[in-house]
Amino acid sequence: MDTSAKRWLITGGCGFIGVNLIRVLRERGLAAGIRILDDLSAGHLETVGNFVPVERPLEPTPMADGRVELVEASITGDVARWVEGADIVVHLAANTGVQPSIRAPRMDLETNVIGTFNMLEAARRAGTARFVFASSGAPTGNVTPPIHEDVPCRPLSPYGASKLAGEGYCSAYFWAYGLRTVSLRFSNVYGPWSTHKGSVVALLIRQAFAGEPWILNGDGAQTRDFIFIDDLVEAIIAAAGFEGGGEIFQVATGRETSVRQLAELLARQFEEDFGIVPRVTFGPPLQGDMAQNFASIAKARRLLGWAPKWAIEAGIAATVRWFGQHRGQFVEGSG
Repeated sequence: MDTSAKRWLITGGCGFIGVNLIRVLRERGLAAGIRILDDLSAGHLETVGNFVPVERPLEPTPMADGRVELVEASITGDVARWVEGADIVVHLAANTGVQPSIRAPRMDLETNVIGTFNMLEAARRAGTARFVFASSGAPTGNVTPPIHEDVPCRPLSPYGASKLAGEGYCSAYFWAYGLRTVSLRFSNVYGPWSTHKGSVVALLIRQAFAGEPWILNGDGAQTRDFIFIDDLVEAIIAAAGFEGGGEIFQVATGRETSVRQLAELLARQFEEDFGIVPRVTFGPPLQGDMAQNFASIAKARRLLGWAPKWAIEAGIAATVRWFGQHRGQFVEGSG
């Protein structure tokens, strides 16, 4: 597997996953150049700036001198000229939630389906070698876990449907055009640099530091497969070096954790590190919310040679402590 000295184009690169991917690529010297394509509707340029200076070119230039560039643009627009010269496209930009997709299904379709098609077509025309697509477990719907790649897909939400369409287009572009695509079904990712993320881990941490109560949807018994960001980044890098194409991989831990158990882990960490004891209450269940969700990673182990290394206890501890060090970024008036 050769991912060294490559030119990477990362859509949504100013978001949580993108900035951590850029951090690791820079630390390991795996990138000859990095171009971020982001409309900054959710990501923040300042976050990337914590790791490396970022340039903002007006016109495309070769990505071969170690620079990190930001192109402020939407994946639903004309992206072709910015993909020229990229060896690897990592497509992270998307509408990223079930509830937003239920409220605005057309927006979800335009962003996740048309946007993914645009990036695939641009990569095909540019002669890009590999294309990594960020999917999720949402395409499979409400199935008996562990989820695996051969489960028939029956999405419960427009978000799940749009991600399934993206997987389908990735498969089609491999078989029809030879573009080496890989779709990664991310489970629930958490970790440092997620201050603005709407996931349950980041939300509960922000609320605890703000002195707000935790409101768990339903009875908190719904389960998820929580994966630490460093493990997920390793999976992306492994997928970028995969010699095959048209494949789907679950990227998870294979471990089932209920939202209530997660809250208990977080609460213990807050009390130990900061003397904060969050108050827990319960609210109505969310529409389209799956009751049980965790995945098998046997295929990723076998074909990508990838497996997670972080236990949830260690990942939660690292995440809470990182948020504590950076709480001034998200808690008004804190130091």
